[in-house]
Amino acid sequence: MPKAPKTVASPVANNSELHDAEARDAERIAAAIERGAVENEKVQARNAAPAQHSENGRTRNGPLMVDALKRDPEVTAFLQRSNEFMLTLGYTEHGQRHAGLVGHIAENVLTRLNHPERTCQLANVAGYLHDVGNCVHREHHAQSGALIAYSILSRMGLATDECALVMNAIGNHEEERGTAITPVSAAVIIADKADVHRSRVQNPDMKAFDIHDRVNYASTRSFVRVRPEEKVIALELEIDTNYATVIEYFEIFLGRMTMMRQACEFLGCKYHLIINDTQFT
Repeated sequence: MPKAPKTVASPVANNSELHDAEARDAERIAAAIERGAVENEKVQARNAAPAQHSENGRTRNGPLMVDALKRDPEVTAFLQRSNEFMLTLGYTEHGQRHAGLVGHIAENVLTRLNHPERTCQLANVAGYLHDVGNCVHREHHAQSGALIAYSILSRMGLATDECALVMNAIGNHEEERGTAITPVSAAVIIADKADVHRSRVQNPDMKAFDIHDRVNYASTRSFVRVRPEEKVIALELEIDTNYATVIEYFEIFLGRMTMMRQACEFLGCKYHLIINDTQFT
């Protein structure tokens, strides 16, 4: 606690008055410091704590944003465990890095296409949670993830109609059985299938790479470019052919490309795939 400032004595003030004035000043300073500390604790708690439920289906601090999900202990635990399980099974990264990137790309796609701001935000929320079902099982993880997401989002105060949009996007993001039927689901599909990159490879032994490891490791750049004036959504890839051939990309990702094209068409756009500056349409 800082020392109380000295009170300058007036010519007529006696020692008792001086002591009283100093005591009052010290008390005021101490009280101000305490109020400041308490307020600072409150601000920190608001920033760190997950958003709370409110009666109108919104969080008390406004609509649920993806930042609240990133701070939520339950979401963090589920995503971390999901990635651990995927690593054990030999899959590429499916944790917080992938979740954050998919959410960001999904929001950016809809923003560039001038969709309503809240729709764009919900695409980010859905993108961040889209793989949470991997903590249950890889098979049908989109459907189990949608149900897990509802439990999380309803607890955090998301309106029921918005929960439905997010659940639908999560439940439809896998090529085996998914289809884009809303702007949010289309954006999540595009963002998820675009994440082909070296940073996803978790296998430390390059000699033990399978084809998925090789193709992801060979991809040194992956970027979703939205050209709204042309109604085009392009996936731009740079593949180092020292590690994988372009034909291997097509071999394992044909289903993904087909799904991306359907999602782009749902958004009223053409899908372009550009690999090493060569366009495939």
